[in-house]
Amino acid sequence: MVLTASQIQDSLKMLKDDTEPIFGKMTAQHMVEHLTLTLKLSVGKIKYPPLTPSERALKSKDILLFTELEMPMGMTPPNDTGELYPLKFSDLEKAKEALLLAWDEYMEYYEKDSDASEVHPRFGYLNKEEWDRFHYKHIMHHFKQFGVWLRDAKS
Repeated sequence: MVLTASQIQDSLKMLKDDTEPIFGKMTAQHMVEHLTLTLKLSVGKIKYPPLTPSERALKSKDILLFTELEMPMGMTPPNDTGELYPLKFSDLEKAKEALLLAWDEYMEYYEKDSDASEVHPRFGYLNKEEWDRFHYKHIMHHFKQFGVWLRDAKS
């Protein structure tokens, strides 16, 4: 359950400014920037306070990360206000470049320290295997949201 940069690039090539979501209210650029933020969180570039996940959160983590179930539509991040965040980048292409750079940083971070762990805002500290599983399902979820997922979900 590890994606490659080329698999992400192939899906991003299909994503255009006017690509409409199949579900949800994000624009294509919002989605790409959201994925970038999550990657930065997973390498500690965006700090989230340490937390001890609830028993319910731990059960959700096990179900999400260690089963074949996909992330459900309508799942929201912790502390979600329901409002879209202001866009950081001037256009979708720059946002795509930032996502690919964040992916490279993610891969390098865990190559340098395979024992590292960083805080996930719902599940607490995740190790590399757990982050790999999370990113796989998270990226798949959002690429499916925009109809640009190119890989079979079971792979």
